[in-house]
Order: sequence, then C-alpha cells, then structure tokens
Amino acid sequence: FLSVTEDLVRRRAEHNNCEIFSLEEISLHQQEIEKIEYLDKWCRDLKILYLQNNLIPKIENVGKLKKLEYLNVALNNIERIENLEGCEELKKLDLTANFIGELSSIEALKYNIHLKELFLVGNPCTEFEGYRQFVVATLPQLKCLDSKEIERSERIQALQNYPEVKQKIREQEQAYLLKRAREKEEAQRRMQERKEKKQKQMESKLGFDSPDSLQNKENHQSGDQEQEMWRTVEDDDEDRRFWEEPTPYTPESRLETHRYIEEKRRAKDNIRESKKREKRLQTLVTAEGKVLNVNVPKLHFSLKDDEENNQIILDLAVYR
Repeated sequence: FLSVTEDLVRRRAEHNNCEIFSLEEISLHQQEIEKIEYLDKWCRDLKILYLQNNLIPKIENVGKLKKLEYLNVALNNIERIENLEGCEELKKLDLTANFIGELSSIEALKYNIHLKELFLVGNPCTEFEGYRQFVVATLPQLKCLDSKEIERSERIQALQNYPEVKQKIREQEQAYLLKRAREKEEAQRRMQERKEKKQKQMESKLGFDSPDSLQNKENHQSGDQEQEMWRTVEDDDEDRRFWEEPTPYTPESRLETHRYIEEKRRAKDNIRESKKREKRLQTLVTAEGKVLNVNVPKLHFSLKDDEENNQIILDLAVYR
C-alpha cells in the first residue's frame, strides 16, 4: 500500500522551506495514500491537515497532534470515527463522502470539546432515519452539521427524543453492518475469481509462447503482429468486462478500481520501456544484395576517388 513518506511531506512543505518539524499546515490530497502514519512524529505542530481524495480506510496516528484544528479526510474509505481523542484543539472535521455506517462511532467525538463543525454528507449513515437528531443530541459542543447551523430549539427537541432515536439508529446500524459483511464476502470472492482468471491467462500466454507455437509462427511472416493483435483484443475484452460488470459502491470496489487502473498503467509503462530498450537491428545488406552505408553517429565525412593514384580517400571527422 502507499503511505505518507518523508520525501512527500518535504515536497509539500515548500512554503515552510521544506522544514517539517515546525509545519502548521500541509496538503496531501490526491496522493493515493492508503495509510496515515508518521505525521504525528514528524509534524507535531500541525494545525491544518488535508488528506482528502485518497484511499485511507482508517483514521489513525493523528492522536498526538495536540494542536490540530482542522482535519479533512473527505473522499476516502473510512467506515468509522475513531482515534481522535488526542486532538484536543480539533474544531472542524470533514468526513464528506466516506463509508461511515457505524453512526454510533461519533460518540468518540464527545472528548473533542472544541469541535464546532462536522461534515458527514455523502456517508451511508446520513440515510438513517433520525440521523441528524442523533448527532445533534450526542455532540452538545457542535454548532454546525453538514453546513447547516444547529439551532437551540433543534437541540432541545433532539435531547427530548434521544432514547427513542438512539434505539432506531442502533437497529439501522446493525442492518447496515450485516449488509457490509455480505459485501466484504462478495468482494473477497470477486478478488479470488480475478486472481484465478489472471493465473489462467498467464498460463495461456506461456502456452502461446511455447517452442511449438513459436515454431508455427515462424511459418507466418505476420506472427508477431498476430500475437500483438491477440493481446490487444484480449486486453480490450478484459477492460470491457471490468467496466460493464455491475458492482456496489463500497470501499472494496473503490480500491479494486484504483488497483486495476494502476495495473493497466504499469503494464503500458513496461511495454513502452521495453520498446525503448529494444535496439533496432542494423541492416548492412538489403534482400537484393545492395550494400548500405551506415552512419549512426552522423559524423561528417567526404569520399573522393583519386584516379591518379588509384585510391579512394575517406575524410572522416571523428571525436577527440
């Protein structure tokens, strides 16, 4: 998986002369990060941390950031709120468009007494009946939820209905967690199927390139082109099947899609690199028997026929 590296943090700390120990704000969005780590050791003075649009499944290793005021982890794969108790100064938390279905996990934010703004829009839990009432009643310090200010009257009503709403939330949460367990099993099955299919494809390709098949291809001048076309058609079919297959929007499918795109990109890069490394064969004599002049380094030269002395003079400009 991809994690936070010191090199990445230093590059993102240009505004702070690449010094990270005194860094107060850093943006690590869209870096394909799959794990939060090291920031609580390297950047203890952080006040603002942007980690949106990555592949982070869990909030972790931020508990020692005592000065952190704003944490943005929108558009990630987070499923529950946790490990933020140590962020004593946290005022704003953005969890937009994650996969939080365990709504009761917001109870962990009770310890963040300075928390004023919370964003949960785009999470499965926002579809629960009584969602807003539950959050408003659970977090008395909150002033704004999903960009909407919490009125005093709204909080009073939420507290009055709290026991009933809490029970409803628990029931919906349990149903959601059962659904997630099924989704994880399905994702595991899909991954195993794809792994087995890939293994078969590899074996098939090895068979295609076996000595017998290579011998057969030598009988056809277009053998290489046929092989290239076969692979291209196969890749196109695989692409079409992957993108057309209906799948639920889950942390697993989002990660699978990212890995698939990365795999395809790496394969293309490898092909491009191998083609660069391939040396063009020097042809000195054509099929008709004509001898060719080859000047690969493009050196300046002149060729003179000295009939008087019965000789040919080659004047060649060479390197020192």
